[in-house]
Amino acid sequence: MKVPFYLPDITEAEVKRVSEVLRSGWITTGPVTKQFEKDISSYCGVTRTACVNSATAAMELSLRILGVGAGDEVITSAYTYSASASVIRHTGARVVLADSSDGGVSIDPKEIAKKITGRTKAVIPVDIAGIPADYSEIFAVLEEKKNIFSADSDIQQQIGRIAVISDSAHAFGAEYKGKNIAQWADLACFSFHATKNLTTAEGGCVCFDDIGDISADEIYLRFMLFSLHGQDKDALAKTAGGGWEYDILLPAYKCNMPDVLAAIGASQLERYEAMLRKRRSIFTIYDEYFMSTSVKPLRQITEDYTGSYHLYVAELTGARREKRDSIISEMQKRGVSLNVHFIPLPLFTAYRDLGFKVEDYPNAVSFFNSTVSLPLFDSMTGEQVEYVARLLLELLGEL
Repeated sequence: MKVPFYLPDITEAEVKRVSEVLRSGWITTGPVTKQFEKDISSYCGVTRTACVNSATAAMELSLRILGVGAGDEVITSAYTYSASASVIRHTGARVVLADSSDGGVSIDPKEIAKKITGRTKAVIPVDIAGIPADYSEIFAVLEEKKNIFSADSDIQQQIGRIAVISDSAHAFGAEYKGKNIAQWADLACFSFHATKNLTTAEGGCVCFDDIGDISADEIYLRFMLFSLHGQDKDALAKTAGGGWEYDILLPAYKCNMPDVLAAIGASQLERYEAMLRKRRSIFTIYDEYFMSTSVKPLRQITEDYTGSYHLYVAELTGARREKRDSIISEMQKRGVSLNVHFIPLPLFTAYRDLGFKVEDYPNAVSFFNSTVSLPLFDSMTGEQVEYVARLLLELLGEL
């Protein structure tokens, strides 16, 4: 049996919506994207949402909006994808990596506390596999350290402490302590990449509320400026009668979301709760197979949170990296594609060249060495789930 790691959930509803946009004569950023932003805000319970072309762009623009730059420091997790750290580097700020918690993937708030200096301007927690970081503890740390924080921009002054920009790329729809995950960070960033629960093929967004005396509407305008060359009118506004003239307020970037992609996401958002239920049902089958075995999946539900069921990440208890890699290879030979989320950043050449040492992040490396991500996609059949689970247990000698 062939079981791919992932297949996007695209139905005739998405095809119809995209076709309507293609026939409308307007395919770049316009009314569909603007409505999609409003619908996301309503779903997440936030005041405003700015759609852009990736979660990476959402995170970098968030740093830019905050005024982060050369001489500043930003903390993120050593256990994440490169995007969480590369955006810090792009601004000229110093990347500071913190280890994950013992036995888990989330950034350890105690490690954040150790890394904070007077130059720290933001923290980027990562909601890996759709599992929320420990935001209440993170904010507690930042409150304790606010006496050494110095603000360099109006938004930083209004926040009054180190800012929190969440890398919630995996976590659309997750909840933490009874609130949608978008409501926790000062600026919450999501991905709509092809492999995400909700996709626009490529895309992302950032969600936010008012920040002190600065309204969410004002913050939204700043995101729009940064995402479209610093231009004070978008293409749709310029089509209005006599509206061809515009100003460039800053030499910015080009990372807007076009209507043709927003149409995919708008259709998906309408059925997103049903999509989440399907993913939960797949988790349930996997969990039943792995009960009382050495396969220990990350929990998607606890007293503190409900995850987004984005990835089925499981630790192979007692396995070393060689054993884990061998299992991935053997599963592939039998038609099943596995993955690993993620390779800790200090293991990569680019981050070693920045001076990071693997031995400084023992929890991240230990977890990486023994974990796998199993296939998970909405159209996955019960037969496919059972095949994957039984094959994995067979290779572990536990069937």
